[in-house]
Amino acid sequence: MQRDGVDPDAAGEDAHFRALESLYARAPINRFFDSTLEIPERGFARIHFTIDERHYHAGGAAHGTSYFKMLDDAAFYAANSLVTDRFLLTTAFNLLLTRPLKVGPVVAEGRWISGKRRVFVADARLIDAEGEEAARGTGTFMRSRIPLAGLPGYRSSDRPGG
Repeated sequence: MQRDGVDPDAAGEDAHFRALESLYARAPINRFFDSTLEIPERGFARIHFTIDERHYHAGGAAHGTSYFKMLDDAAFYAANSLVTDRFLLTTAFNLLLTRPLKVGPVVAEGRWISGKRRVFVADARLIDAEGEEAARGTGTFMRSRIPLAGLPGYRSSDRPGG
């Protein structure tokens, strides 16, 4: 039911998406990656990040850890956008690396595929600066016992303007 032109379900969903974005930004691992998460809609997440030479292996391209981290995060947040009470955990993730990533901007796009109760499946892909797909992955995520509301960054008091 709308009140004052605002759909309370949509407003709550938007608040959940902004809280997940804040949670991502506060994660200690992200101090190593110049990246930003956006969740524009249920079941979809996008991460903008930059590869630089700190991410390289000895062969002069991004190490697989960068691929995994961004694919897993994009798929994870796409799935967790559907869950408002619990933090999900990755239980499995399969990768296909198809192109080396060099210095420059990259986008990870994650999409929820299936699952609505305990186990969720989502996939993700990496798009390089030339618009080419560099990798893709599919993950399985399970509800944990960790309440989202108790995590630093997710609580409204931890967010700017909260």
